[in-house]
Amino acid sequence: MKITAADVKNLREKTGAGMMDCKKALVEANGDFAKAEKLLKELGLLAVRKRSGRATNEGRIFSLIQKGKGALLELSCETDFVARNSDLMTWDKSWSKSSSTKTSVSLPKSCNPWLGT
Repeated sequence: MKITAADVKNLREKTGAGMMDCKKALVEANGDFAKAEKLLKELGLLAVRKRSGRATNEGRIFSLIQKGKGALLELSCETDFVARNSDLMTWDKSWSKSSSTKTSVSLPKSCNPWLGT
């Protein structure tokens, strides 16, 4: 089966994985999107295992103070690029809002494409 750039783009948008990883997964899965997505997830889990021992010296601290109560949240990461990610910076607002209403909120996929996939 021929893998088109549009196929790669669709898989990349759905998973957040790199372009070449998406192409490789689609080729290995013979164009089957579900199988390619599963392959990418397995690849991501292997990458996470490889990184598990790395230091996370960068990150951000988020704070929230409302009605005499406060909360601090520290998110650690490997690089300053992730810590300065615009999605992570705007995520602070949704975390603050959800903390005050006691609802859950997830990290954006651009901060970690393997979360929630």
